[in-house]
Amino acid sequence: MKIAVLVSGGVDSAVVVHKLFKEGHDLHLFYIRIGMDNDEGDCSAEEDIEMCELIAKKYNLPLEIVSLHDEYWEYVMEYTLQTVKKGLTPHPDMMCNKIIKFGFFEERWGKDYDKTATGHYASIKEHDGKYFLATAKDPVKDQTDFLAQINYKQLSHILFPLGNMDKSEVRQLAKDAFLPNANRKDSQGICFLGKINYNDFLKNHIGTKEGPIINIETGEKIGVHKGFWFYTIGQRKGLGLSGGPWFVIKKNVRDNVVYVSQGYNTSLQYGRKIELTEPNWITYDPFEVYDGLQKTIDISFKTRHSPEFYKGELLRGDSGALTIISESDIQGIAPGQFAIIYSPDQQLCLGSAMISLPSKPKGLKHQNKF
Repeated sequence: MKIAVLVSGGVDSAVVVHKLFKEGHDLHLFYIRIGMDNDEGDCSAEEDIEMCELIAKKYNLPLEIVSLHDEYWEYVMEYTLQTVKKGLTPHPDMMCNKIIKFGFFEERWGKDYDKTATGHYASIKEHDGKYFLATAKDPVKDQTDFLAQINYKQLSHILFPLGNMDKSEVRQLAKDAFLPNANRKDSQGICFLGKINYNDFLKNHIGTKEGPIINIETGEKIGVHKGFWFYTIGQRKGLGLSGGPWFVIKKNVRDNVVYVSQGYNTSLQYGRKIELTEPNWITYDPFEVYDGLQKTIDISFKTRHSPEFYKGELLRGDSGALTIISESDIQGIAPGQFAIIYSPDQQLCLGSAMISLPSKPKGLKHQNKF
């Protein structure tokens, strides 16, 4: 099979190359280059490319470095900044997968290959001729929540060779195969931007503006912040308040106010009702199984990247609006983030939907390019 392999310089994509090469496939390696918005040199990218070149040389494979710099900043980062400015919590990694890796890359390069392979920890199951996004063997590393905005056409063209491996197995295979990056640390941070500090990124693009931090239970001003956009609902760290723990409960975007509550057990941190908007079903709309007649289905779900699943019901109202009713309390429900919808047995990722404010925000520019 002729396969395009997206490589990053990390151990995961290197092991993908090793596995597919041993299976006898015809491989072409691709590195997607994204620079900083000022287009200055990126030392970490140079290190990544050097590592990719070593992998390509080890297996005598072609490596092509392709640029999606402009598309990344126009679509993914613009989406991120627009979302933050509205007081919502963005998910740039999810949009990066949807728009860049499996959007523009597929449109321009991947389409010339039978499949595109990546180092994501996820699986694909086939049933009755249909593909389904499925969870990985390693529950801690599982990345289906980062992939839940892709569409069926994209899913049908992807391979996830690491889906049946634990991270420890990946590391060991890399050592056994003498891969040059076998001991390289995993990258952290925003998709493609690596180690950049997220708050520094927001400061550079939005600036700062002082505002009060208010104890939501007493109405007392207990601190000062430098802009509501630096905070997300449920956040505990980085508030700079004594006598904690303190959690962000609410933001007033118009007046630049951040509301907090003290302690782990305050009921203001939790909720069981999650209103959703803009659903993305990957393989099928789960309500269609019931010919559109059933208004409630059992699901498992997540609201953030975590190995923990929650159980609940997904309700579809007469207008089509979706709501999750959770069986247990959910901490820090953040509008703008996504609820990831899974089958009750947690095996299949059905899709995702944006967590909405009480009144639906206007659509975000560029979000649905793919």
